[in-house]
Amino acid sequence: MSPKKTVTAGQSAKPSAATPKKRSVGVKAAKASPVAAKKAAKPKASAKVSKAATGKATAPKSIAPKVARAKTASRSSAAASKPVRKKKSPIVISPLERLLAVVRVALHDMKALSLIELDVRGQSDVTDSVVIASGTSDRHVKSIAERVRMKAREAGFKVLGAEGEREGEWVLIDLGDVIVHVMLPRVREMYALERLWSVRSEDR
Repeated sequence: MSPKKTVTAGQSAKPSAATPKKRSVGVKAAKASPVAAKKAAKPKASAKVSKAATGKATAPKSIAPKVARAKTASRSSAAASKPVRKKKSPIVISPLERLLAVVRVALHDMKALSLIELDVRGQSDVTDSVVIASGTSDRHVKSIAERVRMKAREAGFKVLGAEGEREGEWVLIDLGDVIVHVMLPRVREMYALERLWSVRSEDR
């Protein structure tokens, strides 16, 4: 049996010669192996990739304001190119035209016959327009006259007077600017108001 080596206090055991050799061989092998070199190069590559990635992420931020400005410029140019539409002025209707329209509606509702409108402005000091219509019977004449009065009041016009409603042969309705004559055909032919006003206009 080989004698055992005793280690006294204060003395440290010397490392064996094989241990440092193994370590040095491992370090050399790590340095010489290509796998270790690739692993060592990976952090650099990842750093480059991260820089490139951050560069790509920041690129759209710098382009975004330019794109927004281009959109606003295109919108403003499109708005400027559109033609400006002028507002139409409202149509003003005179009270005489409104009253005549009301009278027309009333006469047409009651199916009055042979409607004629005469502009007598400058020929009469009493009214501006004369409307003449016919009814088929005295009852029809009364109904037409009543309809004219009702429609005029509903539209806000005043009925200054009415004559001949009892007989129903010739009813006169005074609406101020317009005077309406509703007559039977034979009475209308006898008095010939249309010819009377036409003669007055020719004399002037």
